[in-house]
Amino acid sequence: RERVRAMFYHAYEHYLESAFPYDELRPLTCDGQDTWGSFSLTLIDALDTLLILGNVSEFQRVVNVLQEGVDFDIDVNASVFETNIRVVGGLLSAHLLSRKAGLEVEAGWPCSGPLLRMAEEAARKLLPAFQTPTGMPYGTVNLLHGVNTGETPVTCTAGIGTFIVEFATLSHLTGDPVFEDVARKALKALWKHRSDIGLVGNHIDVITAKWVAQDAGIGAGVDSYFEYLVKGAILLQDKELMSMFLEYNKAIKNYTKFDDWYLWVQMYKGTVSMPVFQSLEAYWPGLQSLIGDVDNAMRTFLNYYTVWKQFGGLPEFYNIPQGYTVDKREGYPLRPELIESAMYLYRATRDPTLLELGRDAVESIEKISKVDCGFATIKDLRDHRLDNRMESFFLAETIKYLYLLFDPDNFIHNDGSDFDVVVTPYGECVLNAGGYIFNTEAHPIDPAALHCCRKRREEQWEVEDLMREFYSRKKTKKFTLKRAPDHGEGENAKDSKDASSEKAGEKRNSKKSSHSLLSCPSQSFNSKLAVLGQVFLDNT
Repeated sequence: RERVRAMFYHAYEHYLESAFPYDELRPLTCDGQDTWGSFSLTLIDALDTLLILGNVSEFQRVVNVLQEGVDFDIDVNASVFETNIRVVGGLLSAHLLSRKAGLEVEAGWPCSGPLLRMAEEAARKLLPAFQTPTGMPYGTVNLLHGVNTGETPVTCTAGIGTFIVEFATLSHLTGDPVFEDVARKALKALWKHRSDIGLVGNHIDVITAKWVAQDAGIGAGVDSYFEYLVKGAILLQDKELMSMFLEYNKAIKNYTKFDDWYLWVQMYKGTVSMPVFQSLEAYWPGLQSLIGDVDNAMRTFLNYYTVWKQFGGLPEFYNIPQGYTVDKREGYPLRPELIESAMYLYRATRDPTLLELGRDAVESIEKISKVDCGFATIKDLRDHRLDNRMESFFLAETIKYLYLLFDPDNFIHNDGSDFDVVVTPYGECVLNAGGYIFNTEAHPIDPAALHCCRKRREEQWEVEDLMREFYSRKKTKKFTLKRAPDHGEGENAKDSKDASSEKAGEKRNSKKSSHSLLSCPSQSFNSKLAVLGQVFLDNT
């Protein structure tokens, strides 16, 4: 863990010294470059990692720097996908963690705040991309002028289906439904245009809905669409999103899975088109663990780990039958996906093999890619040639997942036994109780926060009355409470506290976890999944 901390600061301090305010550090020449839009991107991406490492003072300083220095009203063509996951996601996460980081938050937080306003401003710059006949967004937007005339209508599947986590969070916090609405419409458009055998391709025309690239798989160009169906389902407790993923999962197993590897197939016929493993696919075991499919996840993870041990990293493409890299795809840009899966699976299994992968990753990255000014992308894993780039996801994801793998007591892993009660304009709200949902750039979103800013108070009062009635009866048997669609769970925290104190003596003698039944936002969603193996119980 301490080696990972040192890696972070070696990279971070050299970014500040040599590259800020550019987006990224160029570690071989010790200077910076703008890559995704001129947002000081590495600073935004690294912000929540600072807090996870415990650096409260630097988190506070960076928040002030970003408020003063970042401007989205600029004539820049930006990736809609990358701006969402890195900028909107990073700002939302930092906003929800700002009170924990000791920042003085304004009245009304988490339903208002400067970082939330920045996230909303960035997201609004992306909305013109969604104005298409299908609701599927263009891949690029000009932050000043909207979609450029002549912009290509061809977008990858992930670039269409990777918005629900950030945009639904924005809608719930700000009260403006437009963000969640466009994200859902895009998700459902992809679902509508899947093939007869249940697969989606790689690239689609967002005007005509015609598939341009018809390779179906779980990797590059598709990956985070599947990820966001699962994470969106958990974050929003949405049965429809989960059922969509489970249908895809059946087709993926039927047509692309061979000996715990996943190949690329033709989306209409199911015939193999590319027998390759892509490093971006290594998120899949972690995603399987979130739906409770731990045994399959471990088998696939161990396949991927053999590739890591062969090269000291994951090449972008690996030919499975030949057991070697693919021409011009031999590089490793310090991606996080295999480490991400190791972190999830270690939480689920405590298998020491997963810690060994973490140790191997630290050894490889330090030995091969560490240079005087940071850590450089590995251009070729065969001869360890380096490239003059350090992507912002190295600090946002790779380092974060490594650190969390080796830090079992981190606040991110909270099991709900500790939480904060915050007073909002809509009542009391439970926050920082765990169950964080990581967006695809590893920015943690507190699912309980989505219940803090609801305006339908009469429904919240209805829930409170039901719970008071339950506690007045003091029944000991298990119960299930059926929720109305828009209940604000955080509002119940006070009643929870009162009811808990009533049973304090009884609970002190219990060998089991002693948190209140009413602290549902503080129950860790991912641990619930690991135990039950499903998200939605039949009796709810």
